[in-house]
Amino acid sequence: MHGHKPKIGVHPLFLAVGILSACTGSLLLFLCAVLAALEHEFAHAFAARRYGFELDRVILMPYGAVVAGDLKGIPPKEEVFVLLAGPLANGATGVFFVALWWLYPETYAYTDLAAALSFSLFFVNLLPAYPLDGGRLLALALRPLGERKTRLICRAVTLSVSAAIFGYFVFTCFSSPAWTALPFSLLLAAGAFGGGEYRPVSFSREKAFRRGIAEIRVAVSADMRLSSAVRFLREDRYLTLLLFGKDGFLAEMTEEELLTALASGDYSRPLSAFVH
Repeated sequence: MHGHKPKIGVHPLFLAVGILSACTGSLLLFLCAVLAALEHEFAHAFAARRYGFELDRVILMPYGAVVAGDLKGIPPKEEVFVLLAGPLANGATGVFFVALWWLYPETYAYTDLAAALSFSLFFVNLLPAYPLDGGRLLALALRPLGERKTRLICRAVTLSVSAAIFGYFVFTCFSSPAWTALPFSLLLAAGAFGGGEYRPVSFSREKAFRRGIAEIRVAVSADMRLSSAVRFLREDRYLTLLLFGKDGFLAEMTEEELLTALASGDYSRPLSAFVH
């Protein structure tokens, strides 16, 4: 779909850890972790697009990748779905590898690392630290307390988790240092103070109309929520929704009307509320 396409950035510490991994013979581990993290973040992006948001930026970090930000205006139920999409993708991948071992035990030697990383990302991202998914879920749960209190509590919890991970790094220095724990703790501390964002999807049809695009007409219930209708948007098709009620056809909703409705941010309302 046309709009703000995902941009992949590279944090300086990512390059440093990559070089360190190559020098210490753990480059394969590092690359597998990055792939697992990209799977995680693009699962978020896929889920977010379903509700009318698009991925702003993926930043490659020493421990993988992260997309930070707020899903402003999205209903709480949908926000939970988007936040859990990443960890669940990693968890499902880990389960897949375990099932593969049961069916083909000889594959264990080739997939044990990938499975371990997938499960690690599943559990790590549920930590109540911003900008990890667990931290965002914590913020969502605390939202009734007000924005200021929620921000302060989440910041305090995130800094506490960061301090605990830093303490773990110090502890391992007496035996075999867990070097990745150090940048992880520092970046979590930095993440406590903000991040990027998801934005409503946007279209620019000027070039498409010059060459001509086909129209797609989709019949839906007039009671369908706005958030559910987003999935019908296609970059290579012009969308027209045909709204039907109990007594039959009610109205047509053009793509422009749908995008205007999305801009309102009221995703829980039915489509019928946006047509006249």
